[in-house]
Amino acid sequence: MPAPASRVRRDLQGLRAIAVVAVVATHLTGWPRGGFVGVDAFFVLSGFLVTGILLSDLDRDGTVRLGAFFARRVKRLLPAALVVLTAVVGAAFLVFSPVRAESTLTDALSAVGLVSNWHFGLEGRDYFASTDVSPLQHFWSLSVEEQFSVVWPLLVLLAVAALPVAARRARAGRVAVGLLAGAVVVASGIVAVVQTPADPSLAYFSTLTRAGELATGAVIASAAPVLARIPAAARGLLAWTGVAVIFAAFFVIDPAGPFPAPAAALPVIGAALVIGGGIGGDPRHRHLFVLTNPLAVTLGDLSYSLYLWHLPVIVFAGVLLAPGPAATAITILAMLVLTVATYLGVEQPFHRSPWAAPRTVEPISPAPEAPEALPAPRRPSVLASRPAGYVPGQRYYPGSRTVAAPVAPALAAVVAPAPLSTQEEERMPAPAASLPTDAAPTWAAWRARFAPRVAMAGATLAIGSGATALAVMLAYGAPTLPGLPVAAPAAIDVAAQAGDALSALQAELAAATTATSWPDLHPSLEEVQRASSSANRAHDCFTPGVALDAGRCTWGSADAPRHLYLVGDSSAMAYAPAFAKLADDSGGAWRVTTVGMYGCRFTDVLVESRDPSVMAGCTQRKADVAALIAASPADLLVVSNAFTLGRSVDGRDLSAGDLASAIASEVTGWAPAGHTVYLAPPPHGVDLRRCVSPLTGPSACLAGVDDVWTQMQTATEAHAATTGDAAISSLPFSCWQGVCPAFAGDTPVRYDDTHLTPAFAERLTPILRGELAARGLY
Repeated sequence: MPAPASRVRRDLQGLRAIAVVAVVATHLTGWPRGGFVGVDAFFVLSGFLVTGILLSDLDRDGTVRLGAFFARRVKRLLPAALVVLTAVVGAAFLVFSPVRAESTLTDALSAVGLVSNWHFGLEGRDYFASTDVSPLQHFWSLSVEEQFSVVWPLLVLLAVAALPVAARRARAGRVAVGLLAGAVVVASGIVAVVQTPADPSLAYFSTLTRAGELATGAVIASAAPVLARIPAAARGLLAWTGVAVIFAAFFVIDPAGPFPAPAAALPVIGAALVIGGGIGGDPRHRHLFVLTNPLAVTLGDLSYSLYLWHLPVIVFAGVLLAPGPAATAITILAMLVLTVATYLGVEQPFHRSPWAAPRTVEPISPAPEAPEALPAPRRPSVLASRPAGYVPGQRYYPGSRTVAAPVAPALAAVVAPAPLSTQEEERMPAPAASLPTDAAPTWAAWRARFAPRVAMAGATLAIGSGATALAVMLAYGAPTLPGLPVAAPAAIDVAAQAGDALSALQAELAAATTATSWPDLHPSLEEVQRASSSANRAHDCFTPGVALDAGRCTWGSADAPRHLYLVGDSSAMAYAPAFAKLADDSGGAWRVTTVGMYGCRFTDVLVESRDPSVMAGCTQRKADVAALIAASPADLLVVSNAFTLGRSVDGRDLSAGDLASAIASEVTGWAPAGHTVYLAPPPHGVDLRRCVSPLTGPSACLAGVDDVWTQMQTATEAHAATTGDAAISSLPFSCWQGVCPAFAGDTPVRYDDTHLTPAFAERLTPILRGELAARGLY
């Protein structure tokens, strides 16, 4: 007996699949670089489906059933989200450092309160930063969607409030909702265009800039009757064009560029074309095989659970597993195990539970403009062979109560498919032409249906966990607990070679590269992470928005005969304690002024920054520093900037040579010839918030010297040689034989991935003084 046609739009399931796979791939491997825009496709799809539910209520009842609407969303979204949030917070306190674990707990609370996006946006979180990634950062998009889902039904009710009930159930209701959605698209687009250049971080997370994407889906839902009249061939062409646009967005959009305005328009348009092109006709859309094949549909079914789990698994794996192909494969395996177990054991059982399900649906006349009408069944005998009370499109569960009723002639004319939603997988209410029936299965039927699935979820979790553990052992060997005695490497007797500070420090760095447990550090890793740059006494001398005050940023005797300036971005700020101590220890011979701005490179071109305060104040700060030095000339100028590549504000990529030349051009003439020193920052290490864990030892925080650092140092040394100036490498006092540890002796080296702790910087004072003296500059 042939089964009735599916009410699920397979193309929408496929759209969910390519969107979530793109997001996961980008977060896991960095490829495709624009895969993060899969979230924008989710937004459009979510707006379409949520609005479709509301319009269905209007068509049937003349109003929006808010209680039923919110109950469906709670059942669908909350259980799986709470499971993930609880598991992530628990794992954070086992795996992360206390500082990061507490931060994760705060992120979880903001997710429960549906304000993750504002939490991350207002704290200035850079979504594209590769360090300090929260395992719950992806909850920002769920917060945006739920804020929309709370406010949008109320706005829809206001939009139709002045219309008679009959008009709400006709074309006028859809027109009113469509006009409202169009207004939201325009208003949100304007906010995005204005806010993106002003504050990129907030613009990325803001509900105000993203509401237009959800409203785009609402416009499509409102226009569904019109779109359904487009010839099938044209609709197919629209859908294929939309797929091509979305895939192009994955590879064309650059995360370093402005986002969401205007780049987000590309995936939004692509998703709109796919959704609009699929309205009407057979919901299976076999012609759109790239979206409707079984694998894509299955991934679409799993997409919500996969989205919830993917980032936590990636972040925790980054702490526990050494990077490489094996780590990637193990991460994917763990991700799939948790996804399938959550889908079978939590997501579907709670979503389909009888709690808060509508018991009856009043019969009304079929809507004349059903947007996704299916052709009438060609075999009435199929309906006649079904159990008593069977309604097309509604599943029949053994043991559920049904009410026998004759099949109305109108029923064969209109069957409105209820597509699964994007991350929410909402189900639309029963078709408008349905006959009275119990809409929900009994609890007994629900238990009979889902008990085997819950058992299967448990088996999946148990077997999958064992397989993951086995894969870890095969790839990395049996785990060794940090702190257990291991064979000691051959002693490196560097300190015996010389008794100076540099040799002693190098001995400590060498010992740190082979340490198997963390020593008792002063200050502790937790203290330096909490304090960050606030413990630096020159902090306010480099803060955007804080007026430049030479008196507050100068150390040593005001009558000192020689004046040293330390200028640059946060790299210079990190060295400030060392030079302040140099002035204090100089016996009145030197005074040192440390000025600059973090994020602001002292180059003669303005380098892009995602911090709007830096972009607004960088040029003026460099001019103020130049004027300060002109008023009180420098005997010695030390310049330190980040050793990372960049891009000028006019979109030009800057190479290592370009940046070295731009720095020299900016500071030329600020000090006498041959009295400018270019001081390299330490190479980038592993972010302490990511690598410090009770389950790993110090080896997890070891880092090598990156290629960009080497290129920058080489270019700087070459340029300094042509001008007679000096370049000091940081490798001798931050790394040992190309390996850079997180501590030396009992002192933490960094408080994040690159900036020196004030305590370690002060240890560098005699070393830097020696470097200057060796060049005849001290």
